Amino acid sequence: MSLGPSCGCENGSYAFIGVNIGTDATNMPSPTEVVALLKAQGIQHVRLYDADRAMLRTLANTGIRVIVSVPNDQILGIGQSNATAANWVARNVIAHVPATNITAIAVGSEVLTSLPNAAPVLVSALKFIQAALVAANLDQQIKVSTPHSSSVILDSFPPSQAFFNKTWDPVMVPLLNFLQSTGSYLMLNVYPYYDYMQTNGVVPLDYALFRPLPPNKEAIDSNTLLHYTNVFDAIVDAAYFAMSYLKFTNIPILVTESGWPSKGDSSEPDATVDNANTYNSNLIRHVLNNSGTPKQPGIAVSTYIYELYNEDLRSGPVSENNWGLFYANGAPVYTLHLTNSGTVFANDTTNQTFCVAKSNADTKMLQAALDWACGPGKVDCSPLLQGQPCYEPNSVASHATYAINAYYQQMAKSAGTCDFKGVASVTTTNPSHGSCIFPGSGGKNVTSVNGTALAPSTNSTNSGCLTQYYNGGFFTSSVILTLILSVVVL
Repeated sequence: MSLGPSCGCENGSYAFIGVNIGTDATNMPSPTEVVALLKAQGIQHVRLYDADRAMLRTLANTGIRVIVSVPNDQILGIGQSNATAANWVARNVIAHVPATNITAIAVGSEVLTSLPNAAPVLVSALKFIQAALVAANLDQQIKVSTPHSSSVILDSFPPSQAFFNKTWDPVMVPLLNFLQSTGSYLMLNVYPYYDYMQTNGVVPLDYALFRPLPPNKEAIDSNTLLHYTNVFDAIVDAAYFAMSYLKFTNIPILVTESGWPSKGDSSEPDATVDNANTYNSNLIRHVLNNSGTPKQPGIAVSTYIYELYNEDLRSGPVSENNWGLFYANGAPVYTLHLTNSGTVFANDTTNQTFCVAKSNADTKMLQAALDWACGPGKVDCSPLLQGQPCYEPNSVASHATYAINAYYQQMAKSAGTCDFKGVASVTTTNPSHGSCIFPGSGGKNVTSVNGTALAPSTNSTNSGCLTQYYNGGFFTSSVILTLILSVVVL
């Protein structure tokens, strides 16, 4: 996949998408296999969690821009010794450039929140690394920074009220001074998934997934009157405001991690393939449109997706093993849906999209969508009749998914044909099951029918009531046509 214009610097005027490469996998691919995948997908920016020599050698002469990392367990040593820092740079950077295009060094990962005992020497570590780069005349092409968890920002909504946890002021102020003086950027890990999970429903799922919101559902910062349509922008702007609170107003932000898990345990019901696909597809589209954020419009917010591979050896909940775009064998966990983003995954088949009912959709709204599709929508709903392949499971959600997808395919997937008053969404996951093959599967064409057999009709024998399709059978409901046409507007 071509993931953005190739600018020469990590915080250039054009935003890009990169990927993180973690290695806690049972059958971790060899560096040669990893680089082959990167090339096949057109990935031009990667972040490593270390400075693995074999990986850096394999990345040589590819042009791929690389962030290398000082692991957390080495920060104490580097932060207390200029010589140790110089040795690290000599071994892990100077030995590989210019053949390997190293563009930044991430010193640690979320040190303030995950390794607070190293916090007192964090800025020293950055300065010692920087000094070694200056000595090697590499400081203009390689930036030095350290990734932060967004949890270091307090009162993050509205963004204009955000500030860094004052406990860390003795570190944060000199750190921001360092970033400003060296022309570097604040590295920030942004995870709307966790913001959504931790607010117990206060943050709407659509808001976390970049899905379109009606204007009355957008979050508004009452101090600035800026409108926020997604959690990602709100977190990034909270960081901008937190920096300005400390009088730093010209440090750009590089999002070093963002993503969504494709699988979770029972306590993580929204860690699904569809949500991961939706989040990352929308994230890529959002970043690459160079719109910036409400506070900083037009300022690139380049972002690294977490992560390239699923890591089955990571401890913690099930979701920890399922953030990857690919399995270790190189097969995609899902196919990113990047239509109209200007980029396409090499293995994307953008024609393979389906329209399905949202998991939290109101049953009455789904019923209305089902009735409309099988009636005025002129969809052939006969496979849903009792005894037919798609009758089971016999539920409104299942039958509505079949009907609204059939309409979506019938309308050639044109814009606006998969909405049904907000109860439907597009997915690249084929909803076919068993002998029930959904329209659009395998490139099958969908033929339009006249719809008279299942359309609401005044021919019902039930005292002028209109026939309404439901669960493979029929039942009557008075004045239903007016209700359907008013509730479901495509």
